This record gives sequence, structure tokens and C-alpha cells, in this order.
Amino acid sequence: MATAAKFELTDDSVVVIIGTGAGGGVLANELAQKGVKVVALEAGGRYLPEDYINDEWDSFGQLAWTDPRTTSGDWRVAKDFSGLPAWIVKAVGGTTTHWAGASLRFQDHEWKALSTYGEVEGANLLDWPIDGAEMAPWYDLAETKLGVTRTGGREGLPGSNNYKVFEAGAKAIGYTKVNTGRMAINSGDYDDRPACQQTGFCFQGCKWGAKWSSAYTDIPKGEATGNLEVRDHAHAARILHNDQGRVTGVEYFDKDGALQVQAARIVAVAGNSFESPRLLLNSASEMFPDGLANSSGQVGRNYMRHTTGSIYGIFEKPVRMWRGTTMAGIMQDEAHHDPSRGFVGGYELETLALGLPFMAAFMDPGRWGREFTTALDQYEYMAGMWIVGEDMPQETNRVTLSDTVDQFGLKVANVNFSDHPNDVAMRNHAYEQGQAMYRAMGATRTLPTPPYPSTHNLGTNRMSERPEDGVVNKWGQTHDVANLFVSDGSQFTSGATENPTLTIVALAIRQADHIASEMAAGTI
Repeated sequence: MATAAKFELTDDSVVVIIGTGAGGGVLANELAQKGVKVVALEAGGRYLPEDYINDEWDSFGQLAWTDPRTTSGDWRVAKDFSGLPAWIVKAVGGTTTHWAGASLRFQDHEWKALSTYGEVEGANLLDWPIDGAEMAPWYDLAETKLGVTRTGGREGLPGSNNYKVFEAGAKAIGYTKVNTGRMAINSGDYDDRPACQQTGFCFQGCKWGAKWSSAYTDIPKGEATGNLEVRDHAHAARILHNDQGRVTGVEYFDKDGALQVQAARIVAVAGNSFESPRLLLNSASEMFPDGLANSSGQVGRNYMRHTTGSIYGIFEKPVRMWRGTTMAGIMQDEAHHDPSRGFVGGYELETLALGLPFMAAFMDPGRWGREFTTALDQYEYMAGMWIVGEDMPQETNRVTLSDTVDQFGLKVANVNFSDHPNDVAMRNHAYEQGQAMYRAMGATRTLPTPPYPSTHNLGTNRMSERPEDGVVNKWGQTHDVANLFVSDGSQFTSGATENPTLTIVALAIRQADHIASEMAAGTI
């Protein structure tokens, strides 16, 4: 096994990737496997399963991005969690440490949101420049990489008590598309990782390594080639370019707070839908006065987070929803497009369990009072589910630079978000259906709860056919700068119904193939 590479700061033959999550971590490994030299910059530290803490507050302190951010808009998050617009991870592996594992392909119509839904007032819908047929082989590769259950002959995960209540309720009201899901969590030994041990608390990082995370799969495999160097505690500050408008390197603060410059042949930005546009905006120059790769004015715009919210049911017998795989349970009967319901696009319901402290933080005590405290008293008797639906891209839902600065003096991201009427109509429909499922199973109370900081951050550097409509082309290559790429969920043109990670991974594998062949041809 080769030792991890060490590249010179002046080595301008390397690809520099900023971020090591589902996009950046996969891209780094895929390029390294093809013989491409890669330096990956990760703002956070490095933690492996033996380091993960199965306590929600302590785990949050260990893994979450807690650097300052600011918020605006009418969403509840801006009022109650103004410094925490999303629960995302600052560590090698990114949010693949914290994610639940749901791995679903887009439906074919979702690649063509504008064509399918038509013009929606107040929404900035656009068709992706790619489609389901083009993505199918890359999805195959992504599912194999992640070991997704119910694909490739792999068994589904078993159902927990929380799932059994969920499934029975779904069937009782006539739903049929309900199962423990396509999950990147091993149901049997796979890829040198063990099967899920059903210990729950998946959001704190999988102690067993049964869940796929780039932290302990793609990153070490890439390092083993001798072509990948990961620098942790390396906070990207600015992307540099020459007089021809080509990027030449990345300024970053190292673990000692010293400013370094890593030269680059190509730069790929994979810092998620907040940090990626923030970095491009902070990289403004005389040539790019509105931010790097932002001639369209679209950098930071069209932020999506999925229409979400949760529903809890209280039952007469204990459920103990926290036991077993957190999100191995999905109902997809409402995932199709059917405007007769009063909204475009679709949604899924998925099982969810939060530990008691997070339940208390997120269930909106200001609104509930005594109703809230009595609900927490019945925690053992609760079942939980979560709404995941396609929200509308809106130009005004956007990431801009805040007046607030971080510890390095860099302007932080301000996240502005307000629900579109379509989002509200979808959420209300989902609240009704979720409560109906629990009532059909004899719930004594049902508790719809408002959306809290989510991990599905999409848009802000969207993919478009025409340069004026977005930031990147069908390869994630910026329209303005040939050797600058975006490799994370910020390139999403629309959100679709499905959890986004599988699509981010499939796009990263496809992008690596494109970058390697273009490098070999000498075109970038």
C-alpha cells in the first residue's frame, strides 16, 4: 500500500479539491485512481468511527460546522437558529458522516422540472442539461460504490419498531410503496465493512462503519494510490486566477492560521451550498467584480433545502423509535407529480428518530408549553417521521456575503430563505397524510413539527445549458472559467423529491471521468 502523497505548494500540475464530502471526497478518490494528482483541502478535522461520540450534543460539538453564519427570510430557522441555517459537518468526509444513508435516484421527469411543471409563479424553474438516461450508468456505479440496499442483489435492511408502525399505518390508509428503503448502510458484509448492528443514532457517525462515508472509504482508498494528499484544518479563503481568467491556485489558512497558497492546474469547489458560493463571492477580483464565475449573477441564487418538517405520533404501547437504523423506512406513494393535490412535484415520508435533547431543542417549546412537556414525558411511546419534498428554486432564496466575518476575517455566508406557496401546500398535505398514518394505528396524539435546520442544501451554483441561466455546464464546469469546477449539491438545477447524496456521488464519478479525459487530451 502506497503512502499518502505529499505535494509541493508550488506544484501547478495538481487538481485542488475544496471539501471532502459526497462530492469532493468521491471526486478526489476517482481522480487518484486514474493517476491524477490531487490535493484536497478540508476545513475540519479528521475523525474515524472509533472517534465518533454517540451523544447528540457532544457529537454536534465534534462534527458540526459551528463557524458563524447569518440568516434572513421568513423561515423558522432564521428566528430560532439564526446562526445555524443547516446541520452540516466540518470534518474529513463532510456531511457523509452525519447523513442518514437514504440513496435514491431522481425520477426521470425531475431532470426536466420546467418542462414538466410549466412556469410556476415566483419560482425560477429550469431543466437540467442532463437527463435520467444519461445518468443511469453513473447511478449504477454510485450504487455499487455505496453498497446501496435493494440494488445489485443486496438485501434490504430489517425494520425497526418505528418502521413497523410507519409501514402498518401507510398500508392502512392505502399506500403500497413502503419499505426500509435503498440505503447506503450494509445489510450484509460489503466492501470490507460490516453489516448494520441496529444501534441507532446514525446521525452521530456510524460506530461500525456499516454506513458509507467518504471519511473511511473513498478518502483512504484515494490516499492508498499515492496520488491524493488530504490537508485537514485547511480553510479555503480565495481562489486565484491569472490575466487570462484561468484559475491558478487556492489561498487557504492552515492549521496554525498561516496563509498558504497551493498552485493548481484545476480547482474543484465542493464545500456545500453555503461555502461554495461564499468562496466564489469572496474570490471577487477586477476581472470578476461580482465574484468568480459569476457573470450570470447566479452564484448564490436558487438555494433549496427540500420541503421538510416532521410528524410524531404517541401510542399506548412503547415504540422506542431511537432503536435501529434511523431512516430505514420510506413511503413513496406521494413522490410523483400530480398537480391535482394543489402543488407541483412530490414528497416522501421517511422514518426519523431524534434523541431527547434534540427533540426538546427542535420541537418548538414556545408554541407548545404544557403540551410540549407532556409529549416529552411520553418519549418512549413516540414514533417519528420526516417529510422530504421538492421545494421550488427562487432567485431570492440565496447565499450572499454577510457583514459578519469569521476567525480569519473572511465574510461569512448569509442564507436568505422564504417558503414558496408550493412548498407550504406540499408540507400541509404531508402533515395530513403522516398524521393519518399514525391515527390509523391508534395514535393518541399526533404532533406535526415545523422544519428545523436540515442537511439537504442544494442549488446556489446551478447547472444550466445557457451561461446566463446558471453557473456551471453539464459537467459541473463553470461557464466562465474552463479549469474551475463545482462538485457538490450546489450544482443542482432543481431539488427533486429524493435525498440528494446518491446523485451528488453519481455526478462526481461522472465529473472525474470527464476531467481525467480532458486533462489527458490537454484541453484543460
